[in-house]
Order: sequence, then C-alpha cells, then structure tokens
Amino acid sequence: MLTKLKQQRALHLMLLPSLILVFIFSYIPFYGLVIAFQKYNPGLGFQSPWVGWDNFNHVFQQPNFVRTIWNTLYMSAFKIIGGIVVPVVFALLLNEVAHGLVKRTFQTLVYIPNFLSWVIMAGILLDILSSDGIINHFLSLLGIPAVNFLGNPSLFPWTMIVSDIWKGFGFGTVVYLAALSGIDPGLYEAAVIDGAKRWKQTIYITLPLLMPTIVLMSVLSLGNVLNAGFDQIYNLYSPVVYQTGDIIDTYVYRLGIQQAQYSISTAVGLFKSVISCILVGVSYVLAYKVANYRIF
Repeated sequence: MLTKLKQQRALHLMLLPSLILVFIFSYIPFYGLVIAFQKYNPGLGFQSPWVGWDNFNHVFQQPNFVRTIWNTLYMSAFKIIGGIVVPVVFALLLNEVAHGLVKRTFQTLVYIPNFLSWVIMAGILLDILSSDGIINHFLSLLGIPAVNFLGNPSLFPWTMIVSDIWKGFGFGTVVYLAALSGIDPGLYEAAVIDGAKRWKQTIYITLPLLMPTIVLMSVLSLGNVLNAGFDQIYNLYSPVVYQTGDIIDTYVYRLGIQQAQYSISTAVGLFKSVISCILVGVSYVLAYKVANYRIF
C-alpha cells in the first residue's frame, strides 16, 4: 500500500488543490446548517435563539412547500424519462446512418446545446416561444391562435420538460453511440445469415446489449430527482406560473435571498439535501448491484 502511494505521489499532489477548494467551499459551510434550527438574526449571527425543529414544522405546514415538492418531482420524473428515451431512440436512428460525415454532422448539431448555459438558452427560448416568436408566427400561418408557452400555468411545466430534454439529449446520444460502437458486428452478420431484418436485429441484439448502459444511466439519474433545474426555471418563470412552475430550489431562493427568511430557507435546503444524499446513495447501490457499476 505504501509503495503504491509513493508511486502515485505526484498524482495525489495534483489532486490536493482541488481537495482544498472542496473542503473550503463545500465542507466548512456545513456549519451554517445550524441556522435551520435557529430563529436567525443577522445581527446576532450564530448566537441567534435556538428553536429546534420549529422551522421544519412551519415549513411542512405550508401549502406552498407541498406544492413545490410535487412540481419538483413531476418535472424531474419526466425530464429523467425523456432524457433516457429520447437519446436512446436518436442514437439507434443515428447508428443506422451509413454516411460517416452525415452521422458526425448530426451528432455535433444535437450536442451543441449541451455546451450553452441556461442564461443563453433562456434568451433563445424567450425569442422562440414569445407571442411574436418563431413558433407562434408559424402557428398563425396555420390559423392557430398564439400559445403562451411561458405564461400558461398548465403549459409551463411541459415547456420546461421539453426544453430540458432538447438541451441535454445530445450528451446522452454520445454515451449510447459509444455503447453501440462496442457491440460485436459479428452478431449482426450472424443475424443477417439467419434472415433477421433490421427491426429484429434491433429488438434481439441492439437493445439487449444496450440495456446495461440504459439501466446504469437510469439508476444514476435517481440522485437528481429533487433537482428539477434551478438555472432553467429561474431564467424562464414568472409569478404567473408559480403554482405549477415553482420548484424547491426556486422556493429556497425566494425565501432566503428575496424575503430574507434565512432560517426557513435553510431548513428547506437541508431537507432537500438529506433526501438527495439518500437518493444518491441508493442510486450507487443499485448501479453496483444491477449494472455492475464501479467508481474505481
């Protein structure tokens, strides 16, 4: 063990600055979680009166908090499902393209949005989905009334779901294309000899061999169930759609930053962090057992 550590000493030294930054910005702030159990007063700091679980009792009795949990789970579930189904389908279709240049071009085009921040993407979506945007202009040509994608509470969650899938499915496509490239071509040649068409090859060869990757990606995404995308929703939502578009992260932001209810917002954030931590642990256990996933 000591010999191995000596051999990898240079690698550990390279890792040390990152560990120091993580400790400073991720572990030292843990002390601030005490605010969740206090009636926090900025003037008193951490010497504020201790109230125990009162902040949590207050939060759990708020209808707005229950609503944000539902909104978060609702949008996260469909984002995760769409973020798996769409890349798999697109990767299967793209894998059938024989021309290498065309294949690489489409792969690059769908991957580009993944590099853009939600600040930039929000500006693009505001232009596309506004009342005088491209989509509503096209609908008007068909005689269809304009649709308020970002101001209609019933449409807003689905606008977030579809736009999130559109932005991120390029990355998933690359992952599944890499998995497809590892399938032995001899299996397809044997299937052709047996008379199997492309659809049968996909059903009986491609999908079964792709399933471990699909299961792995599905299980690992379990830890993000309570992360419905703060950057996306914060840049696109408005008070009109709070009822269906407000999620835990935006709720915490408004309580803590805008309304200065530091104790309540910290309690909500701690609740989310504990549940997310449990889900991450469960996801890695499932990935280890189901998909034979190893982190080292």
